[in-house]
Amino acid sequence: MNHLTSRQIGIPCVMMRGGTSRGPFFLASDLPASPAERDALLLSVMGAGNDLGIDGIGGGNPLTSKVAIVGPATLAGADVDYLFAQVRVQEGIVDTSPNCGNMLAAVAPFAIEAGLVPATDGVTVVRIHNVNTGKLIEARVQTPDGRVTYEGEAVIDGVPGTAAPIHLAFLDAAGANTGRLLPTGAPVDRIIGIDGIGGIEVSCIDAAIPVMLVRAADLGKTGHEPMDSYRLDRGFMARLETLRVEAGRRMGFANAAGMVIPKPVLLAPPTRGGTLAVRYFMPHDCHRAMAITGAVATATACTIPGTVASALAGRMALPGDVTFEHPAGRLTVRLDPGAGQSAPTASILRTSRRLFEGTVFARPSDPPRAAMAA
Repeated sequence: MNHLTSRQIGIPCVMMRGGTSRGPFFLASDLPASPAERDALLLSVMGAGNDLGIDGIGGGNPLTSKVAIVGPATLAGADVDYLFAQVRVQEGIVDTSPNCGNMLAAVAPFAIEAGLVPATDGVTVVRIHNVNTGKLIEARVQTPDGRVTYEGEAVIDGVPGTAAPIHLAFLDAAGANTGRLLPTGAPVDRIIGIDGIGGIEVSCIDAAIPVMLVRAADLGKTGHEPMDSYRLDRGFMARLETLRVEAGRRMGFANAAGMVIPKPVLLAPPTRGGTLAVRYFMPHDCHRAMAITGAVATATACTIPGTVASALAGRMALPGDVTFEHPAGRLTVRLDPGAGQSAPTASILRTSRRLFEGTVFARPSDPPRAAMAA
């Protein structure tokens, strides 16, 4: 923490857009070392206790209630550490169990401009240690004349305009949280008691983030509905949550109901030339686009015989591309054989932008309400 003004706690902060998400970026050295104190500070900064985050800088949506904490690397072979935090403002919880691949897109530019990584002329490669999962991600950032540029011709669906490309390669993403690509040991699990006597087939995959894949048709959906229609269908959301919690239990998460993982993903046949149509949940609302980590996991599932994804997508050879149709457009994941790894290396094009920098203020009287999610 840097200084005290009018009895409020001031912390240096940079607001950045990463992919289709947005949130404050902090240097780890500017936040308390204690997780409980750190999380209490983040809850105050983001405006916990109100679904709009009205008394903070949270954006009133899970996509804009995210925090990135960046510091020197603690893992050999990495350049920086990146801890992601999903701030659940309404419940007053800071969840560090998942990773976020969209916020990840802004980590390397932030680290370079913060002086943590020296820039090279042309392209700077930054190896990022995601503290949440222990995995490495390689980011390639445009740095003409040794300076980060945000201007360019790259386009990603869900973000207006164009920007400089940022290439992310997820190195050995398998088993990010559970230690296994197939946490249940099978490509398909059947969960009884949701719909019908036979139960519902799901695929539990852990690559970059744990996901539960399910055919939209098995839950009475096409997988092409407008994103808001899912949240408004309370019966559907209740069934999806029951499936998710049971899938989480089978993956090793005893308290999945209190966590944001595993993420549920509805799959359907494509209608616009892609590989699959997807609806990704965060987990209690439909994503406006497609999470990057979720895309890595779902694309990886397309290469595993017997999964719900591979059955819908058809046989896939490596190297190859998997294109997802989501509510805001399309997202393509490049898959290459992973040498000596249990999962292919997934690469995705993203963009980012630095939005503002300055000091954000937390209330000094706010109690440490936050709890680290297990």
